[in-house]
Amino acid sequence: MAARPNVVVVSWVAKIPLGSSLYASNHHLNWTSPNTLFAVAFISAPPPSSAFIAAVLYTGASPPLPIWSVAGKQVDSGGLLHFLPTGVLRLVNGSGATVWESPTVNSGVSSGSLDDSGNFLLNYENATVWSTFDNPTDTVIEMQNFTVGKTLKSGFYSFTLLKSGDVNLAWNGSLVYWTNEFNSSLANLASPRLVLQSNGKLSIFDKSLVSEVTVAFSNDFGEGNDLFRFWRLDSDGNLRIYTIDRGNGSLVERWAAVSDQCQVFGYCGNMGICSYNDLSVPICLCPSENFEFIDENDSRKGCRSKVELESCLMNSTMMELKHAKFLTYQLAVSQQYMVGIAACRSNCLGSSSCIASTSVSDGSGSCNMKTQGFISGYQSPALPSTSFVKICGTEMPNPMPIKSKDKCWRFRTWVSIFSVSAGLLMLFALIGGLWWQFCRHNPKYGAFSAKYMILEYASGVPVQFSLSAERNWKKFSLWAYEEFEKGNIEGLIDERLADDSVNMEQVMRAIQEQPLLRPTMGRIVQMLEGIVEIERPPSPMAVSEESIIISLSRNAIAHSSSSVSGPIPSSTSSVQNAALRMDMEKAYSSLLSDTK
Repeated sequence: MAARPNVVVVSWVAKIPLGSSLYASNHHLNWTSPNTLFAVAFISAPPPSSAFIAAVLYTGASPPLPIWSVAGKQVDSGGLLHFLPTGVLRLVNGSGATVWESPTVNSGVSSGSLDDSGNFLLNYENATVWSTFDNPTDTVIEMQNFTVGKTLKSGFYSFTLLKSGDVNLAWNGSLVYWTNEFNSSLANLASPRLVLQSNGKLSIFDKSLVSEVTVAFSNDFGEGNDLFRFWRLDSDGNLRIYTIDRGNGSLVERWAAVSDQCQVFGYCGNMGICSYNDLSVPICLCPSENFEFIDENDSRKGCRSKVELESCLMNSTMMELKHAKFLTYQLAVSQQYMVGIAACRSNCLGSSSCIASTSVSDGSGSCNMKTQGFISGYQSPALPSTSFVKICGTEMPNPMPIKSKDKCWRFRTWVSIFSVSAGLLMLFALIGGLWWQFCRHNPKYGAFSAKYMILEYASGVPVQFSLSAERNWKKFSLWAYEEFEKGNIEGLIDERLADDSVNMEQVMRAIQEQPLLRPTMGRIVQMLEGIVEIERPPSPMAVSEESIIISLSRNAIAHSSSSVSGPIPSSTSSVQNAALRMDMEKAYSSLLSDTK
């Protein structure tokens, strides 16, 4: 039997006996901590997967938060987590195949437990043989020690703490794209440990240090008393601190190691170009339409050329990508030269091993040439660098995207115009409806309506006056004029105007049956406002329509004859016709003056 580990006292736990099992098909069955804040249970894997994951959960989040799981290991609905009589914790699939098991065979494990801090342990009497805190996957919670030799993993990404106290984020285990290097004062550390304190400060502790060394502060540092904090290496390669409100279970990001997500190596896969949309959300594109996504349903898996360079037969070219760079970190550069932008392009084109290059354009004169291998790109208007990609055939640049903010601006503009127009129409309709409902029969508004009816008659619109037995079947205009001559004003006016003063000479001039004999609109307004004197109206029978037209024609012809030398042609031009019409209008105005 293997040597017993150092004794660690286990308190406030409920023992899990050997032979116990959890089933993927039963989410309600779990092993719970005494304070019920943590539980070991199966949860559904992220969509679109239909598999299940065995995990330690923080139940105070909504939904429950996995703080440990068997990384990358999933089972179907027939899977189970079985605590074998041998003291081994084994995860099996529905077929019975072993997916994962704890390294505790022949270790004398007699029971399991989940304590109130969220640590799941396999114990020998009062000693801990194996625990989830000592074997983290991608998450570390507050007050949990993260020490040298441990690694957080998420896909191709990993996070480690070095003996020097430095912390690193790496791609594929070796390419470091982020580090928090400390000065030489941390060179003689004995056993550094990284801890997220309950106040939101991520710090390094060591017995050789006088005080802790801070790595990062969460942006809610020192705030709140009922908060649960943790840090996690996410699937996008970034390390973040999160806070959960114990009251409502909401989760909020509070710090990120890499502030610019597109600087995370490999975020968009091989030959993928990371950029940002107008909502500042990172998106993955291919360098041009000469490339296509490896997986149309997941742009983060990278791109591939539609025509392989080997098929070009010396017919390749370099396509320019403005404001773009191919990320260059430790061990990622095959060749680096101090040349200008033109040479950076041509040197790569002439090299059989080079497939892309970047002229940094930061004043250093550097040109980074990329050979066959994993290439990660970044494009942003803020980048001064220019990159080149070797392609086979004609360049097919990506089309310029239409920004959603422009679409939204246009949409909001049309919505605003429609809303204002609709509001005004509704307002006018409401006012008109209220007036029609409550005021049209009110004597107070009778005179107002009647006066403006005069303007309608004066506008030149033909007015149809009806015949009536009360008027001896005479036209209204003739009957009204006769009554006006007799002085019978009361018989002419509407009852609504009984209490209002009415100038009958205004009315009689406005109700002439021939529009040509009615005053103009402007003259009526002047009469109503008292600006011009109101002459006695002519009798509707004083001049007929035929005589008006004959007089107008004669006066117009005479006027035209006096202004044009020579005989009038039998067939007048359109210009002469227009002049004749103007002369007729002038003659009509003169005739009206003569009849007043």
